[in-house]
Amino acid sequence: MCRSVTVRQAVLAKNDSLAASLRAELTIRGVTVVNMLSSPGSGKTALLELVLRRATERGVQVAALTADLATENDARRLARSGAPVKQVLTGGLCHLEAAQLRAHLEGWLPDGARALFVENVGNLVCPASYDLGETLRVALMSVTEGEDKPVKYPTAFGSAHLVVLTKTDLADAAGFAEAEFTSNVERINPGVEVLRTSARRARGVDDLLDRVLAVCDGAEPHSPLLATEHVHAHGHTHGEEPHEHSGQESHAHDHGAVGTRSTV
Repeated sequence: MCRSVTVRQAVLAKNDSLAASLRAELTIRGVTVVNMLSSPGSGKTALLELVLRRATERGVQVAALTADLATENDARRLARSGAPVKQVLTGGLCHLEAAQLRAHLEGWLPDGARALFVENVGNLVCPASYDLGETLRVALMSVTEGEDKPVKYPTAFGSAHLVVLTKTDLADAAGFAEAEFTSNVERINPGVEVLRTSARRARGVDDLLDRVLAVCDGAEPHSPLLATEHVHAHGHTHGEEPHEHSGQESHAHDHGAVGTRSTV
């Protein structure tokens, strides 16, 4: 077990180094990376499509890279916004890493893009421990997922610069207790903003875009209590016992099988 944790720490340390380098390179190019984390079905694709469309309408150059285990469905949906979009198929892998992102951006990221939205694999566990070189990490959840989600997934919500609540038009029907939810968020990540959105009603779309553009313009994002370095120092435990993936000794999956589809 000790060797397994040590290997994980080495993998994460290497990822951190690559992420820092990528962040510096993209900053020089004037690109802000927004890493969007959520569980499957949270509504982040629907919301992101509207954000991309609104950015295009406002004359703001943005791009999006979306990762999924299979299908190009999300890229097709996001491309309807008119923004440049690229699909990454992970072949069953549970998260993106900085090296993958760098490889997929080479020769593709449009010149002049101010923000790159990365729609991470739908998963609140593994992606939360991998820095992608982002400047803004956004954790999303819908009102149908339960008020206790932030305390169930403390790494994802504790490392977020911004928390986005989706599908708020369904709050009453779902019996969502928002006060309990915000209390749980505050417990995990004191001071982080919770932004209420509804893709169906186009609520909060401009607010989310404005938050991103403010960071693009140099505004300092919220400083989360759970810093990435703190997470990595504890061996990728997620507040639980160190876990294995498909019987592998370390968390260093074989990423050689990751495929990239053509730009949609």
